[in-house]
Amino acid sequence: MTDDARSDGGDAAVGTGGDAGQPTLDPLSVDAAADLIHEIVDNVERVIVGKRDAIEHILVATVARGHVLLEDVPGTGKTMLARSVATSVDASFRRVQFTPDLLPSDVTGVNVFNQKTQEFEFQSGPVFANVVLADEINRAPPKTQSALLEAMEERQVTVDGDTRALPEPFVVIATQNDVETGRTYELPMAEIDRFAKKLRLGYPDDDQEAEIIGRTAGHHPIEELDPVTDGERLQRARETASQVTLREPVRNYISRLAEHTRNNAQLGVSPRGSIALARTSQVRALLDGRDYVTPDDVQAEARTVFAHRIRPRTGSESGEDVVASALETVPVE
Repeated sequence: MTDDARSDGGDAAVGTGGDAGQPTLDPLSVDAAADLIHEIVDNVERVIVGKRDAIEHILVATVARGHVLLEDVPGTGKTMLARSVATSVDASFRRVQFTPDLLPSDVTGVNVFNQKTQEFEFQSGPVFANVVLADEINRAPPKTQSALLEAMEERQVTVDGDTRALPEPFVVIATQNDVETGRTYELPMAEIDRFAKKLRLGYPDDDQEAEIIGRTAGHHPIEELDPVTDGERLQRARETASQVTLREPVRNYISRLAEHTRNNAQLGVSPRGSIALARTSQVRALLDGRDYVTPDDVQAEARTVFAHRIRPRTGSESGEDVVASALETVPVE
């Protein structure tokens, strides 16, 4: 395994590029980046049982510079999964428990007057971390939820007119449960659209639940979980993913899938969603050790990237149904 940077070619091929304004790190080789992602997934599986697909999806979104929304009933391991991913990367981690009385300044930070210096000093909020767990995000009022919008999209926070950059890598993993709808606030589409993926974990089967009970009967395995990489190496893997070749026919395929959702739903996928699908498809290609994206990569990512951005025309239809229709109807050319 080497960390040598690789080169790409092709007149009609492009990468999706890195974050504007961020220093560029040397990319890992394709094999090294794939090994890194698999190593993190394996490490998280020491805590989370039977959810390898979900863990992979979270890592794909993370390497693709995206954020993740985990939705399910209580007790299915959403918070523990987020903690395990954060612990596996030796980077700063902060958890915010969203409650009805949480204020925007509790998330972003606040200027406090220092009587000794006679000056205002900024005390940063929990959003200033590499991995931010926004637990039960739908329990906070919309004004507090919106405090995350600038951070998630622009990776910066503005308080009292001063803008401050967030550390890189910066990833928000938010959770919400879809029961106990009392005293909760539906996330606006503008915020939902900023999550690269929305995932559901589901209940474990009998054997998996027995394994969970066995692992947690004494000390919880999260207490013994060690990091397997650091933030800089994750950034280098992101650079590798941004250079994975995305040729014009594949880009056009993504565009046609998005158009299908717009023509067959009350609200279809936004261009931001198409970009997210392109980036996650690049990482999916990396997982298979390739430096180019195929339509199979796009199809593997479409459901988790597109479905939550779609508002169907009827209550009997779901976003997943619209995406399934797009994948069945839109030809690969």
